[in-house]
Amino acid sequence: MNDAYIVDAVRTPTGRKGGGLADIHPADMGAHVINSLLERNAVDPNLVEDVIFGCVDTLGPQAGDIARTAWLAAGLPETVPGTTIDRQCGSGQQAVSFAAMGIWAGVQDLVVAGGVQNMSMIPIGMALEAAVPLGHDDPFSGSEGWVDRYGTQEISQFRGAEMIAEKWDISREKMEEFAFESHQRALTAIDEGRFDNEIIPIAQTEMDEGPRRDISMDRMSALNPLVEGGRLTAALASQISDAASALLIASEKAVKEFGLTPRARIHHVSVRGDDPVFMLTGPIPATTYALNKTGMSIDEFDLFECNEAFAPVPLAWMKELKVPHEKVNVNGGAISLGHPLGCSGAKLMTTLLNELERSGGRWGLQTMCEGGGQANVTIIENLN
Repeated sequence: MNDAYIVDAVRTPTGRKGGGLADIHPADMGAHVINSLLERNAVDPNLVEDVIFGCVDTLGPQAGDIARTAWLAAGLPETVPGTTIDRQCGSGQQAVSFAAMGIWAGVQDLVVAGGVQNMSMIPIGMALEAAVPLGHDDPFSGSEGWVDRYGTQEISQFRGAEMIAEKWDISREKMEEFAFESHQRALTAIDEGRFDNEIIPIAQTEMDEGPRRDISMDRMSALNPLVEGGRLTAALASQISDAASALLIASEKAVKEFGLTPRARIHHVSVRGDDPVFMLTGPIPATTYALNKTGMSIDEFDLFECNEAFAPVPLAWMKELKVPHEKVNVNGGAISLGHPLGCSGAKLMTTLLNELERSGGRWGLQTMCEGGGQANVTIIENLN
């Protein structure tokens, strides 16, 4: 099998809702990272064989195949195609997986993979509600097969997160400690310049806007729960965000012919499903599957990225798989840095790559929960 390499990875800063990236068309955000990626590596854009981007809620400015639109908005050759994929929150990670698969199969040699999301412009869940005027209240009502199997119970990430906290007996205090640590780690990473190599400033925004220097345990404990009697608060959920990210994925043939220098090798990709009602537990069976598939163990990994959609998601995952917190999301996660949905998988991969290099680690594993009870896993090997 051909090796698939990550040659480079870049991202915009992650903007807060209504922040520095809020008014930037998502095609222009995508164009910004694509152009920066190609320029940093002196790549002839005509050599790129496909552009694969993740995006969720593909309405309005995000509709019509944003991967293709972003490439064209970048002023790049019309001969290069693009495709947009939606595996919910794992879309950007799945984009990298599909790029690797094309190279492993021997049908492609150079692919741009990534994701883009402007949640300030197109609010979360808008695609779920777009057909209400046509008489469709949600994606599930009206499906006889779905109702026969799962009934008419609430299907939402908020309910799923509460169910996880209850099943794994994760207290609100424990989750608040985790959230506080996420902000502290993110602030340390910013102050030490750990993100400088991966972030491409845009619209006078130079750094992630999410981390809060004024956060405290007292302030979090004073917040009302999202539902009466629940454990979760807004402080324990990922932030609504705007961002774009892109990675250059290449075969060994492309590396040699085009004079590229690979930074990492993609060792494994997989995706698994779990209970769609719990929705967010997928990383547990998906990671177990990946470990069994590769013959690797938790102890072999230097770093992990487990998306902080809600605090109980990585906490339950760490508890089940005995993953040490000191190796997980070492530069903060979505609670502090934000979760720009379709971009997040590529964004996390970019950060994982850079942190492996900075810390001298060899193996990194990334996973994230996704709508429908799914989860992707990617394992990369640092070559530097």
